[in-house]
Amino acid sequence: MRYISTRDKGNVKTASQAILQGIGEDGGLFVPLELPTFSQEELLRMCALDYAGRAEQVLAKFLGDFTAEEITGCVRAAYTGGRFEEELPAPLSRLGEDCYLLELWHGPTCAFKDIALQLLPGLMTVSARKNAVKDELVILVATSGDTGKAALEGFAGVPGTRVLVFYPQDGVSAMQKHQMRAQEGENVCVCAIEGNFDDAQTGVKRIFTDKAFAGRMEKAGKRFSSANSINFGRLLPQIVYYVGAYCDLVRDEELAFGEPLNVVVPTGNFGNILAAYYAKQMGVPLGKLVCASNRNNVLSDFLESGVYDRNRGFYTTLSPSMDILISSNLERLLFELCGRDERQVSALMAQLQEEGRYTISAPMRAALRKDFTGGFCGDDETRTVIRSVYERYSYLLDPHTAVAFGVYEKVLPQLEGKTVVVSTASPYKFAGSVCEALGLPAAGEGLFADIDALHAATGTAVPAPLSRLRTKEARFFDSCPAGEMPAYCARQMGL
Repeated sequence: MRYISTRDKGNVKTASQAILQGIGEDGGLFVPLELPTFSQEELLRMCALDYAGRAEQVLAKFLGDFTAEEITGCVRAAYTGGRFEEELPAPLSRLGEDCYLLELWHGPTCAFKDIALQLLPGLMTVSARKNAVKDELVILVATSGDTGKAALEGFAGVPGTRVLVFYPQDGVSAMQKHQMRAQEGENVCVCAIEGNFDDAQTGVKRIFTDKAFAGRMEKAGKRFSSANSINFGRLLPQIVYYVGAYCDLVRDEELAFGEPLNVVVPTGNFGNILAAYYAKQMGVPLGKLVCASNRNNVLSDFLESGVYDRNRGFYTTLSPSMDILISSNLERLLFELCGRDERQVSALMAQLQEEGRYTISAPMRAALRKDFTGGFCGDDETRTVIRSVYERYSYLLDPHTAVAFGVYEKVLPQLEGKTVVVSTASPYKFAGSVCEALGLPAAGEGLFADIDALHAATGTAVPAPLSRLRTKEARFFDSCPAGEMPAYCARQMGL
């Protein structure tokens, strides 16, 4: 399996090269030269496998220059040995007659990013060995809350790597901030920026594509790579849990094999729902792919109109991991919608850079609407959903999953059959917002006051990784303007 850039199909890499590099020299994103497929027989056989076994089958389709033994080693290191509760990275819970929640937050940071970022360090280490890379790998990350901590947790202590995370100073929850600032490890660094996630993401991309900076890094024996979903190695593991959800429902006789399964995904950077799209293109019988946005509804507007326009107000919401106006992974979908015409993609991305908007063609829009629909929920609606679901089902939703469930209820008339709503974070990561939605009295001061109040009121278990944070002191206090990210990065690298 080879990989090409969305902006230059002549830029061909092996899987290990694409994972190491993270982003194309041209600013494009790497995609498989051809998307592999599963036969019905292969999918049926995977119904009998555990999560790790399914992950091995999926990764083998994409990692052409990895041996079976290397894939197995990476997968087993990521998904076994107690990293996930009861060795179940992605369990399903029923919520209503035809709705299931895919719980992706049973890992070490209590968010869905763990599923990819427990695996990526292994993939990157093997990739470096395959390409005889002796340089230190500097993992540069922009985060809207969850990716940063998951990357720090995944790469902390990994030999030959260093991790530098940038997050928006006022754009993450108090718990997300504490998780990052209290991270242990000698090879990690965290810095707040004065701006929003889009500013952080834009800054990281500029550093990646700065050839002069790359030259300085090379002389110092270092090279950049990415743990954001612009790196296909981060996106690939997310395909697995859509395959797994379908197989679990067939195995448990909740779904007849071949019966379509709709998927509702809360998304900001479009990576999570893009993984569902890839799973569908590979032969998993998925129905409608529902993109759920919060008040920063640039994606749901795009799905409705075919116009992507980031020239709008930016809102800090109850669901901060979705507070994004520049959805990087949408570029990969555009590449597929236009028949893999890199010239069209390059033109659209140039328009976005210069004008802040673009309009896709009528054929692209028709292809888009064949698979996707969407909607959005504001903060008041999100609070209402959290309270309503708890009152009806005694089930706690975090604000991101509540956005998804709220959109699911709105688009339900458009859906046929059963639906999986993707649950991306533990409600205890956003305990203050959940307490407010439930109408609980003010919990008092302190980071853990809301967690204790939510536990006392509902009797639900506090995840162990969050409980352990009570004894962790913050280590990182740096901040910088978004425009000074390259200079900060250079100082940290000793350049």
